[in-house]
Amino acid sequence: MKFARLLHLVDSSIPTGSFAYSYGLESSITFGLIKDRLGLRHYLYSYLQQVVGMEIPFLNSCCHLPTPDLNANLQTIAEEYDAMMLVPTIRKASVVQGKNWLKLLESFYPASGMPEVRRWFEAQDLPTHFVLVFALCLKRVEFELSDVQTMYLHMALRDQVSAAIRLGFIGPMEGHKLQHNFYSIFENLLQNQTSKEYTLATRSAFMLDTAQVLQEDIYSKLFQN
Repeated sequence: MKFARLLHLVDSSIPTGSFAYSYGLESSITFGLIKDRLGLRHYLYSYLQQVVGMEIPFLNSCCHLPTPDLNANLQTIAEEYDAMMLVPTIRKASVVQGKNWLKLLESFYPASGMPEVRRWFEAQDLPTHFVLVFALCLKRVEFELSDVQTMYLHMALRDQVSAAIRLGFIGPMEGHKLQHNFYSIFENLLQNQTSKEYTLATRSAFMLDTAQVLQEDIYSKLFQN
């Protein structure tokens, strides 16, 4: 039953707003950085590697915080994460999704202290980045870190494949088969990642960051960023 609730929380129909962003995929296709199906596979692998190298360490650090977790250590984590959000549109998307996530979890788990998380970020004048509040909220309802990691990686992959389908670059059947095949590398990507803290977080896929910046130069866009 508990795992079923987690599956619901990461369902694509949950209105966090992730469907509105391609995180650089649209511009990568438009400007020829991704030219064919093999290029898309390479892109997705690089994207997931960056998620594991950048977001997962921050997610881990939030889940490893001792109770109470709304303290000076969290402030440092939140400030460091915000400083590493280099693309303005992606930063904005992260904050919007974080606010929506908090709103949803407050309604789903009214007795789990979710409003305290929102009020803490407001009091510290810190942005509610999605990866941080995703981890903090799921920690409050006692999901295991390994499940939280896997589900975050699943969401990252799902949103990219969904964007490729909506852009017409691949068809629905091909897209879902591609997503299914990528699950086979999740264990390898997440191996030995449980203890990796935010101080070891890195941005490794600089072409992806460049593609995200180029999104603003597209004349007619399907996605916001």
